[in-house]
Amino acid sequence: MARGRLLAVSDLHIAYEENRAVLQALHPTSADDWLIVAGDVAEKVEDVVSALSLLAGRFAKVVWAPGNHELWTHPQDPCTLRGAARYEELVARCRELGVVTPEDPYPVWQGPDGPVAVAPLFALYDYTFRAPGASTAEESLRIAHEAGIVCSDEYFLHPDPYPSRAAWCRERVAYSERRLSEIDPALSTVLVNHWPLVRQPTDVLHYPEFAQWCGTVLTADWHVRFRAAAVVYGHLHIPRVTYYDGVRFEEVSVGYPREWKPRPPREPLREVRFSTAPTGSR
Repeated sequence: MARGRLLAVSDLHIAYEENRAVLQALHPTSADDWLIVAGDVAEKVEDVVSALSLLAGRFAKVVWAPGNHELWTHPQDPCTLRGAARYEELVARCRELGVVTPEDPYPVWQGPDGPVAVAPLFALYDYTFRAPGASTAEESLRIAHEAGIVCSDEYFLHPDPYPSRAAWCRERVAYSERRLSEIDPALSTVLVNHWPLVRQPTDVLHYPEFAQWCGTVLTADWHVRFRAAAVVYGHLHIPRVTYYDGVRFEEVSVGYPREWKPRPPREPLREVRFSTAPTGSR
């Protein structure tokens, strides 16, 4: 049986020189280590591919779930694909590298805490984590604009061919539910999604209006329904461990240099653990 570790990282944001140095320093501790990359590697397609190629050459297996930044059609990116076509291009490039995507069979981790099915997801968001006081998505967006708290997705993340990001989210949620339902019921899972599957992690955001770009209420029970031994996510740039319904949630982001530099030094790779919730946890 493999005795490696199941490791995770997200939000590498390698457009920053300091973060490219972080990427270069990522190494396995054994030949059997797997690496989960939970989105926001970079904005340009070739930068994403280059980073994942480097990691795929070091780790026994790399599992990738897209973040919002990979899905941006950035004006400085020679690749002008938008929406679903951009995502499909990233999937195709990952497959050339042997990197597992949300479109591929879920690999089974046979390590010390296994077996578990490692399920990368792409569920997006639908503005249902609404701003305080908002009863509709439209009102929530208006409140955010008035507060000056607007995610750059509104300008760079196009939902083509879907009429809206919310519509694309609903399609992705339905697709992911079908895939997860097909996993052997004897297996536990590690669910990997760039955005948190439950709203609670967004409660600590300094700007609560930003939560509407952070997930969907449609995934709120997935960690229970699909037998999660752990949930891995990023996006919030608040690396920490929390528990919901006894399931361990790992936020594994690196974040921007202005965020991680003032913090005490820590190993950017987080080992995914399947521990039970401490007494008193939700």
